[in-house]
Amino acid sequence: MDLPQARRHALRITKQRGSPPHMKRTSRSRLLRLILPLSATLLLSGCHWAVLNPAGPIGLAEKWIIDTAIGLMLLVVAPVIVLTLVIVWHYRASNTKARYEPDWCHSTPIELTMWGIPVVIVCVLAVIAYRGSYQLSPFRHIASPVKPVHIEAVAMDWKWLFIYPDHNVASVGEVAIPVGVPVVFHITSATVMNSFFIPRLGSQIYAMGNMQTADNLLASRPGTYRGISANFSGGGFSGMIFKVKAMSESHYKQWLANAAASTRILDDKAYLALDKPSSNVPVTYYSHVDPDLFAQILMGKLAPGRPLAMKATTITSGAEMGPIGRD
Repeated sequence: MDLPQARRHALRITKQRGSPPHMKRTSRSRLLRLILPLSATLLLSGCHWAVLNPAGPIGLAEKWIIDTAIGLMLLVVAPVIVLTLVIVWHYRASNTKARYEPDWCHSTPIELTMWGIPVVIVCVLAVIAYRGSYQLSPFRHIASPVKPVHIEAVAMDWKWLFIYPDHNVASVGEVAIPVGVPVVFHITSATVMNSFFIPRLGSQIYAMGNMQTADNLLASRPGTYRGISANFSGGGFSGMIFKVKAMSESHYKQWLANAAASTRILDDKAYLALDKPSSNVPVTYYSHVDPDLFAQILMGKLAPGRPLAMKATTITSGAEMGPIGRD
């Protein structure tokens, strides 16, 4: 018996006796490989996507851009997926009615469709991105008849320090904002580059040493939201999170009063102690904050052993004057 005959004989025996155990195990493993990704997808469907559940006008506008971009791209992706399945089914080997045209190479309607629709979508997305980049710029002030709240945010190893210059208080690991009132964050870093991000409010922006940037946000409803650093910055990065408490005006004033009642004073000495690398730092409040503390951090004057690499640079919207100017 030659080799081809032996193979046919083995296949005939396999069909008569059924699949051997190792083939059954292979089939089961293939089935598991198909089921596991689907199971993971179902589990992820219960996740809480902060960016897609905004709690402020900036985040809501950014969500609209994301939803619109996904919808426009699905105009191309969805038909491609459907047509792939249709073509595979129509031109299967058993379909004798399908036309065989090996010399076919061009169709003007198909070319116009395949190139025209993506070009239009890209143009629409370009307009949306251009307008959104201007309207949702972190430096752009939020129009409101209410005077904004100014908060100075400092990225540290590995925690966030928030200073309220108008109230002479500060906090670590927690920031309170009044609902419906624009908030201007003046942001810098006392260490390496970090990223200031409150996903449910929107507008992530980088924090860099000896430089100041800004982020204009607003919370439209009460709640406790999660703030993070979205840029890896060392061993304690995973614990570099903070709570954002959006509360009513009365509760906000009460929070300020509680912070002002703290026995901890944030002067140069206390800041240098806080500046030492530490992670998972509990929420801490300070009173009697040095009014020039943020400016000294910005200029690098409170960082022993860290030479000032450059003069403090201000990145503002053009309406602020000086390194810590406030409207």
